[in-house]
Amino acid sequence: MLQHPKVKGLSVGLLGFSKGGDLCLSMASFLKGITTTVLINACVANTVAPLHYKDMIIPNLGNDLGKLKITESGHFTFLDVWNNALEEPNHLSLIPLEKTPGPFLFIVGMDDQSWKSEFYAHIASERLQAHGKERPQIICYPETGNCIDPPYFPPFRASVHAVVKKAVFYGGEPRAHSRAQVDAWQKIQIFFHKHLNGKKSVRHSKI
Repeated sequence: MLQHPKVKGLSVGLLGFSKGGDLCLSMASFLKGITTTVLINACVANTVAPLHYKDMIIPNLGNDLGKLKITESGHFTFLDVWNNALEEPNHLSLIPLEKTPGPFLFIVGMDDQSWKSEFYAHIASERLQAHGKERPQIICYPETGNCIDPPYFPPFRASVHAVVKKAVFYGGEPRAHSRAQVDAWQKIQIFFHKHLNGKKSVRHSKI
């Protein structure tokens, strides 16, 4: 990535969503050349499968599928399935994000029905500050669900999940969610430009 002609500096930034978020946290924690990380509705513990890096293994955060809930429309929600990342032995799954050199931006949908995104963002904040690091930027969007896509993507509140092969409800009120997508996209660009390029502003969408 650092050799790519579009990369202007000596480092790159990462943007991760949902499970991709904890993968980005892991990359930023252990790989060189990554200085800026943006997480959209993500967990700060390793999830789904154990993470192997060199001679180290971070176990996956456990879950209890017995806590799956079904909405009135027949969709599954995963919000309460995951174990508490702060309790033993689940804390072993926490990603050591304090190892990263650069800043973080957490984008949080307050109606996320897949992850307790605000809870995880505050875990990250407390962990970073406990290690003498800068408090991360956290932006919360009311009535906004899990899938915060780029602007003008049709917001979808449910779909057949690629992993579990079942209809899953992600949350979000369409109008508020759509507005959050527009605002979050600008905030993400401003964050990356500031910390990677040294710029303070970006062009707004003309759509």
